[in-house]
Amino acid sequence: MKRRIVVTGLGVMSPIGSGQQKFWNALVAGEVGTREIESFDTSMFQTHRGGEVRDMDPADYLHVHDPATVGRTTQLAIAASRLAVDDAKLLLAGYDMDKIGVCMGTTMANNSILEINQDLKLKHNSEVPASLVKHYPTSFISSAVSAEFGFGGPSLTVPTACAAGNYAIGWGKELIEDGTIDVAIVGGADAISRTGYTLFHRLGAIAPEVCQPFDKNRKGMMVSEGAGVLVLEEMESARKRGATIYAELVGYGLSCDAHHTTAPHPEGLGAVLAMQRALHDSNMNIDDISYISAHGTGTKANDLVESIAIHKVFGSLAEQPQVSSIKSMLGHTMGAASAIEAVACSLAIFNSVLPPTMNHIETDPECVSRIVPNEARKQAVHAAMSSSFAFGGNISVIILKGVS
Repeated sequence: MKRRIVVTGLGVMSPIGSGQQKFWNALVAGEVGTREIESFDTSMFQTHRGGEVRDMDPADYLHVHDPATVGRTTQLAIAASRLAVDDAKLLLAGYDMDKIGVCMGTTMANNSILEINQDLKLKHNSEVPASLVKHYPTSFISSAVSAEFGFGGPSLTVPTACAAGNYAIGWGKELIEDGTIDVAIVGGADAISRTGYTLFHRLGAIAPEVCQPFDKNRKGMMVSEGAGVLVLEEMESARKRGATIYAELVGYGLSCDAHHTTAPHPEGLGAVLAMQRALHDSNMNIDDISYISAHGTGTKANDLVESIAIHKVFGSLAEQPQVSSIKSMLGHTMGAASAIEAVACSLAIFNSVLPPTMNHIETDPECVSRIVPNEARKQAVHAAMSSSFAFGGNISVIILKGVS
């Protein structure tokens, strides 16, 4: 029998607020956190808006590492991890520190270090200090989290782009099920990147004002930043120590259809496979799913293909689960997106509230229609499916359910 894995701690850094309660209150209030970008000069672009975490002082969260020697993505990962670890009261739980593992997903990693270095070379003919450069490698994100708390279990950074957070969550689940570790600190982090912004701008994928997932007149996505972290542990252990249990992580599914570098498979092949695999892993039927947290980027291609995949998987029940995309409020936080959405799903289940899809005017008739428009909805959530799509055809889907 598989060990049952539950979520006992949540941490989030986001453009609508950091910390679980601040984030959740803003989410259900429908606050939109995208605005004029301040992190870098956008005058060379035709669009100028995105999402930034504006309420983080790294010194409040980094107690071992010097914030001056750590890239912003790592700062966000440590900050969200500290919030999640504190929320779970993990350091008081008596776990063997060598049986606590860390897995973080990311897209751009600490690319901000390269961008700072370029600016220094162009403007001052100087370079970033070696102390910052040595913390550039992608693997440092998870290892920095491990070092910050003294966790001695496996530590891995998963760079599978915008699907990375769910990849990390699934890996942590497997490590606990296999008995390799007792607790997993899992999630994703990404700092806003001028390089990433340039990429999406060149693709013509950035909306000029707001993100409108599944809307007939949607104009694109919004580049953003953030971090989401969950503490996973075995249910029996969590109950014995009296931990708050937000949700049970019952299954996940992965796929990679490798259709195109940036475009989704037109028939949703990878998305369908990942959803079906998540359902199989969770031993659930389609009629068990009451809420879908959509990838919902607000681009023409993504929202259409995601809708096609939902209809293929759910068939005649495709309009039964409520669907929403919180990217309408946060923007696309890249490798952090699915991790933050997992936090949102856990809270939706725990609080019996569905987050809204904001900025919605008219539903695209080719897309799913039950998209919780513009206002949160009080409703019990038995089980939530959270989907995440990435460049290269990487797809990751998790399923969470309530625990009585």
